[in-house]
Amino acid sequence: MTTTDTAPAGVVGKLSTLDRFLPVWIGAAMVLGLLAGRWIPGLETGLNAVAIDGISLPIALGLLVMMYPVLAKVRYDRLDSVTRDRKLLWPSLVLNWLIGPALMFTLAWLLLPDLPEYRTGLIIVGLARCIAMVVIWNDLACGDREAAAVLVALNSVFQVIMFGVLGWFYLSALPGWLGLDTTTLSVSGWQIAKSTLIFLGIPLVAGYLTRRLGERARGRDWYESRFLPRIGPIALYGLLFTIVVLFALQGNQITSHPLDVVRIALPLLVYFALMWAGSYALGTAIGLTYERTTTLAFTAAGNNFELAIAVAIATFGATSGQALAGVVGPLIEVPVLVALVYVSLALRRRFTATTTEIAR
Repeated sequence: MTTTDTAPAGVVGKLSTLDRFLPVWIGAAMVLGLLAGRWIPGLETGLNAVAIDGISLPIALGLLVMMYPVLAKVRYDRLDSVTRDRKLLWPSLVLNWLIGPALMFTLAWLLLPDLPEYRTGLIIVGLARCIAMVVIWNDLACGDREAAAVLVALNSVFQVIMFGVLGWFYLSALPGWLGLDTTTLSVSGWQIAKSTLIFLGIPLVAGYLTRRLGERARGRDWYESRFLPRIGPIALYGLLFTIVVLFALQGNQITSHPLDVVRIALPLLVYFALMWAGSYALGTAIGLTYERTTTLAFTAAGNNFELAIAVAIATFGATSGQALAGVVGPLIEVPVLVALVYVSLALRRRFTATTTEIAR
């Protein structure tokens, strides 16, 4: 997004055509992907021919391209102001690693008691905390980039440590204690670490080096006023490309099971709404700024769908119900979080008005 620092009242009017009609482009990308996956013979096989850590190479490239410009915008010399902000870090950890998985577990059992495969798939989605697309949603909503970088890195560390433990707890231990059906999850810490290193480590290092070398060569003013606007749109192109490929890979499966998609979508919709709204309310209540409240909300509400899909496929198979539930995740998350970007921008004006009144 090229207008992050503009005045709140004029945000939408000052957006580029790409930014202003982003929901239209995303909707078109989803439809294009679904139709391509449905109608082009052999497309799914071709896209899956080469994979990186269980993720199709085109999706992997799309994610890397999508994240690089946003991480190149981060002012890494300001990260210490985030790491010292315990009022942001502790709520983020609680929301991501206690409330998020517990909420998804509860919704999955309440709304899908008769569909164990989809239920398991959704629980896996709830365990995979977002480290990729969240940087896009946060940037579009004018959140705090430095805070997003720190929280995403923190989630990555906890993901490597806790994913397998929480998978055992929510799929085996807790259901057993409650007298419910249990499931085992076969996933190694190294598999999670590889996914994190690839999808966060590469663009993070690239973004850091780009800023460091660019500022050293031409200065911060040139870097932020001339270079960043040039590479900024690349993130949205990467997002649209990723959506097309992702939905093309699963287009046939999604369109062949419309009622199942609806059943899976319901708990996801409730989950995204409750996590975002609850996190936003919490950030406001504890006195965070708009930028950090927004970052807290989006990092809590988003999920690492690429990891969830990879784990589901590796454990249960590509045609399993668990994998389908993982695929439906971004089908719901993308339009919902895009809508929440616009909700957040509208709330930004209220934040500014309230701050102004308090200052008076």
